[in-house]
Amino acid sequence: MAGDDSARIEHLVTSGTFSLDGGTWDVDNNVWLVGDDEEVVVIDAAHDADAIAAAVGDRRLVAVVCTHAHDDHIDAAPALADRTGAPILLHPADLDLWKLTHPDRAPDAELADGQRLTVAGVELTVLHTPGHCHGAVSLYAPALGTVFTGDTLFKGGPGATGRTFSDFPTIVDSIRERLLTLPPETVVRTGHGDSTTIGAEAPDLDDWITRGH
Repeated sequence: MAGDDSARIEHLVTSGTFSLDGGTWDVDNNVWLVGDDEEVVVIDAAHDADAIAAAVGDRRLVAVVCTHAHDDHIDAAPALADRTGAPILLHPADLDLWKLTHPDRAPDAELADGQRLTVAGVELTVLHTPGHCHGAVSLYAPALGTVFTGDTLFKGGPGATGRTFSDFPTIVDSIRERLLTLPPETVVRTGHGDSTTIGAEAPDLDDWITRGH
């Protein structure tokens, strides 16, 4: 994509583990980059700071944005921030969860519902979408026709709510009120696995509520 000065979305998958409530699981995480040839943001610095830094290249890293503070989404954030000088941004409701992984390194700034982050001329609007954990956020980029949902909404349903800091009715409310109100053609770029669209997931909301998670 050399020489492309328009905003674009880049994607890499990193592998590691997720640990919470006494269990540990192997996971593959989606790391998203939004930017152009000059500057970029990283959404969820998972597992491998070297690989993410290589994807950033010589561009200015505007921010490391955390959709939530589960360890598999933030474990590489301090190393990436330290080597680039970029701030780490996290919703304050997830600070206690953050401290389980990084007790001696606080995030640099807070994310707030309705806040707008700008990179390469594109706005990312922060949507507070709790349920998977208290401070979970999604990032809506209407100019790119996409929303980055972290672990709030996946292809096939909501994120898991069976662990500490999570609540199933809350995540359903977040999806119904904050995500399914977006245009149906909006591409949903998730924290793990394949992308989907708002329109593809909207018809299944009642089934999710019936099944529970």
